[in-house]
Amino acid sequence: MPIATIDLLEGYGPDVKARLGLAVTLAIGGVIDAAPEAITVILRDMPQANYFRAGTPRQPAHALPDGAEVVRAYLAAMEARDLPAARAHLAPDFTMTFPGGVTMTALEDLIAWAAPRYRFVTKNYDRFDAMGSVVYCFGTLSGEWPDGTGFAGIRFIDRFELQGGLITRQDVWNDMGEVRG
Repeated sequence: MPIATIDLLEGYGPDVKARLGLAVTLAIGGVIDAAPEAITVILRDMPQANYFRAGTPRQPAHALPDGAEVVRAYLAAMEARDLPAARAHLAPDFTMTFPGGVTMTALEDLIAWAAPRYRFVTKNYDRFDAMGSVVYCFGTLSGEWPDGTGFAGIRFIDRFELQGGLITRQDVWNDMGEVRG
């Protein structure tokens, strides 16, 4: 079965190594028909003093934050309407697209767009799937329509793209129009 050996400059912590080991395992399993338990990933630390590129010693690259955790923190801040905290997770060129092809770049625009559609909405997450710089979250929506009537169990999927640990794009799909209509 597959064995992948990766040499790393020393300095990465156990959490980064665990994320890397899982990501490599999933990548191999997506190409080779092998169960995860049959895939071996070996990470070897190399002393920084033993590594040169173009004759110059190098430092290890900065480890990116876990994409799913970035998305969770952003969504939690949005649900709490803590826009400064939510904005801290967004790249300067962030765009979001909602059902009907509505595209926005400012969180305030999203809140204004949503105001006539519902009083509030909360997300109940079934799972987060992180694949490199793309994160999907799946679950259901609950909340209140503008007239105060409650709703629950509306399916949604959000897809996020990240670059440099920041969200650059959010695409939203849900069945809200089907339920409300």
